[in-house]
Amino acid sequence: MTNSHFPRLGTTRRNLLLGAAGLGLAAAGGFGGQAFAQDTPRKGGVLKLGMGGGSTTDNLDPRVMTDWVPLNQAFMLMNGLVEIDRNNQAVPELLESWEAKPGAADWVFTLRKGVTFHNGKALTVEDVIYSINLHRGESTSAARAIAEQIKDVRKLSDSQIAIELTGGNADLPYLLSDYHFLVVPEGFTDWSKPIGTGPFVYESYEPGVRSRFTRNEGYWKAGCANVDAVEVIVINDVAARTNAMMSGQVHAINRLDFKTVDLLKRNPKLQIVQSAGGQHFTFLMDCTKAPFSDVNVRLAIKHAIDRDQLLKVALRGAGQIGNDHPIPRTDRFFNTELPQRPYDPDKAKYYLQQAGMTDLKVELSTSDAAFGGAVDAAAIFRTAAAKAGIDVAIKREAADGYWDKVWLQAPFSMGYWGGRPTADQMLSIAYASDAKWNDTHWKSEQFDKLLVEARGLLDDAKRKEIYWTLQEMISNQGGAMIPMFGDYLDAASTQVQGVTPHPMFNFMGGRLAERVWLAA
Repeated sequence: MTNSHFPRLGTTRRNLLLGAAGLGLAAAGGFGGQAFAQDTPRKGGVLKLGMGGGSTTDNLDPRVMTDWVPLNQAFMLMNGLVEIDRNNQAVPELLESWEAKPGAADWVFTLRKGVTFHNGKALTVEDVIYSINLHRGESTSAARAIAEQIKDVRKLSDSQIAIELTGGNADLPYLLSDYHFLVVPEGFTDWSKPIGTGPFVYESYEPGVRSRFTRNEGYWKAGCANVDAVEVIVINDVAARTNAMMSGQVHAINRLDFKTVDLLKRNPKLQIVQSAGGQHFTFLMDCTKAPFSDVNVRLAIKHAIDRDQLLKVALRGAGQIGNDHPIPRTDRFFNTELPQRPYDPDKAKYYLQQAGMTDLKVELSTSDAAFGGAVDAAAIFRTAAAKAGIDVAIKREAADGYWDKVWLQAPFSMGYWGGRPTADQMLSIAYASDAKWNDTHWKSEQFDKLLVEARGLLDDAKRKEIYWTLQEMISNQGGAMIPMFGDYLDAASTQVQGVTPHPMFNFMGGRLAERVWLAA
């Protein structure tokens, strides 16, 4: 996911907390309904989730997950090394604690004790090392760009591992919270039926259709794995997903249509959860393909979108204006002095002239698989761009297989990112030249060099200076037009207890099934 995406990592990041409003901790109050953790968890019942963001091409291999449904399913079956809490902090999961040596290139992690896999095997440091190494070397993992920072991972004892990095990175625990870094037994390869340490055990799985997982009776987290089973029903059409929620066929849905929130909030049997974070929506230009290989064309397109209109109509105001880089206002390294790019058809025409053009015709591939309302957003862009002499032909793509057949392949397409908890992780996973998910194929040696430099610094003032420069480079040179950041919007029946907002992803950072319970 771009998703999923990714959560968006160190003990030095305690000052990431920027306040409840910035991190989306004031949940449903703005839309009505209740979205607060309720009383003591109750055991029992079957939780039914209607979810968008699934495809028949999905699988449960953590290395290649790209969208909401596989992400949530994976968290039901497996645990990560580190997780991001509702305050956007990196907290221990299967790794119980950590310590960095001076320079933040050498780390020691202590393994949590008393955890067993679904097959009864005890969790060991060998399992953790194997699971980390799945993303290293010649791996096809989407987290390979992160894992390449790991020079060595080795066993120190039966309870500790050492990780040596190629250079200092104070954010390493945050990086290890990425949802790709899930833990399986040493040597495990059967991704059609994962064995993990997670809250639920595999029962059945039909990619892009439905799945059913049953409670792990020996789950190690207190107060979690409360329902007897979870059924995930993939409903990519947002109208059908909403109808399933309204009719009581499912207990909760993700990715609400921004246009229907006002209707849903009037239903006293529903709770709406709104979480602000790093989720952003993208218009992606492939910088290796004409005409987008010309930076002037890219700048023309970036000036040809009416961001205010897009936020108002497509998101109903539930978000923030974007400035063509992926770092949100809630991030402590957000560049507050970068001028906001306006809607300016004349400036767009100027850049077309710089590219030797008087007008421009482009084809934009889109689908509501990219994000809810993407097709409508494309139409709004087409109208605005016409005033700049840019003729946008909208190519509506099938939702199924969008992330495999369109994203990363079409010259001009739409997408989204769930954001990440640190600036370094977001930039490393999607903008570094060799990143697997560099979805605009933009490459800059200067950018890569500065990114590595900032990563190893412990001086936040110096890091801030570099991250501000990197945001400016992406905004002015890159191939991503990022007009808006959108809040995460979920709906759940009031029967679902324990629901809270989360700055990372829909459905409580992908862990709703693990945390909630059903009222009697």
